[in-house]
Amino acid sequence: MRSIFFLLTAICLSCSVQKNYDVIIRNGTIYDGSGKAPIQADVAISADTIIAIGDLNQHSAKTEIDVDGMAVTPGFINMLSWATVSLIEDGRSQSDIRQGVTLEVFGEGWSMGPLNDKMKQEEKELQGDIKYDIEWTTLGEYLDYLVERGVSCNIASFVGATTVRIHEIGHEDRPPTPDELERMKMLVGQAMEEGALGVGSSLIYTPAFYAKTDELIELSKVAAEYGGMYISHMRSESNHLLEALDELLTIAREANIPAEIYHLKA
Repeated sequence: MRSIFFLLTAICLSCSVQKNYDVIIRNGTIYDGSGKAPIQADVAISADTIIAIGDLNQHSAKTEIDVDGMAVTPGFINMLSWATVSLIEDGRSQSDIRQGVTLEVFGEGWSMGPLNDKMKQEEKELQGDIKYDIEWTTLGEYLDYLVERGVSCNIASFVGATTVRIHEIGHEDRPPTPDELERMKMLVGQAMEEGALGVGSSLIYTPAFYAKTDELIELSKVAAEYGGMYISHMRSESNHLLEALDELLTIAREANIPAEIYHLKA
């Protein structure tokens, strides 16, 4: 009699936990990104959150998608995205979303903020087929601007070492004065407080290659204070590759900051 009671209790409890989700992706081969072997399972989603992974045959959803024979993975990350302008024109991001890209990371040396009035005018004059009003000044304001307009993808950005340099020095081939460097560091700090991932450089292009190593170290030190990182399109990818690597390692060591390379080839 006691066994029957516990059996009935278990059945009732099982019924009580049946759930309805917004979406269930059924019968997929799931690669979780850890490097472990894939598993066959269902994925339940409510709003923008994955709620459950496993055998969900006892559950239902408003939308159910059978992906038998297909792979299910976390969204891919575009670590070097130049969708900064195209997302203003069309935030649906279909060209990348349909390839599985769910996060666009900007800031390879240049970023969409901070901007001064002269930079805004220059950006306006350089606009191509996509025309837009520059309604922001800081990097954080630009990211908020995109979100308010509506974007399908997640977005993030490094603050451009070139951008803060142009903000204070323009396109001149010279080192910053001590006062200019302090203002550049303040701009990096502001961007970090607004959510920047760190400092990005692109040292193969003008005026980026006017920056000396010590300048990049000082900017990276500020990012390090906020737990950020340094990422770089290095000065050389061919004849002076080893020297460029040495510079990146020097910046990482002196600024006590993690460092990443955009293009590593030999």
